[in-house]
Amino acid sequence: MKTKKSYIILGAIVLFGLIQFIRPERNLQTNPSRYDVFHKTSTDAKVVSLVQGACYDCHSNRTTYPWYASVAPVSWVVNQGVVNGKKKLNFSEWILYPQDRRLHKLDEIAEVLEQSEMPPKPYQWLHKNAVLSPENTQLILNWVKEKKAEEEVMLH
Repeated sequence: MKTKKSYIILGAIVLFGLIQFIRPERNLQTNPSRYDVFHKTSTDAKVVSLVQGACYDCHSNRTTYPWYASVAPVSWVVNQGVVNGKKKLNFSEWILYPQDRRLHKLDEIAEVLEQSEMPPKPYQWLHKNAVLSPENTQLILNWVKEKKAEEEVMLH
């Protein structure tokens, strides 16, 4: 009986070691994108820092990976979160979006912030810089309103 248990434990260890070789591609653009939402803008530095700290790991081409994101299967979960986040919104490609899509994205940003859906709670537990106080949330919401007004002027 002890031998069977030993084989199961050994098999699990070997399997865990082998899955470490299955690595997803990393989201590591080295330079800020010229298509970024903050590229060549006069946005308040605090707002830029808040948005980058709370959103950019999943919603840009520049993810900062914590140590545990190098260990499978956690790396797969983190990668899927980044892929899904970038599909919904990619701040690094903001200028490439058509204007009507940018307006819609700004509405969505406001909605998820007002409903405290973003950043997701599990993400906040592991990334303290992503925890937004009500005051900081309001700063971002004010930026969203200003950005939306700019976009609407450009649309007409």
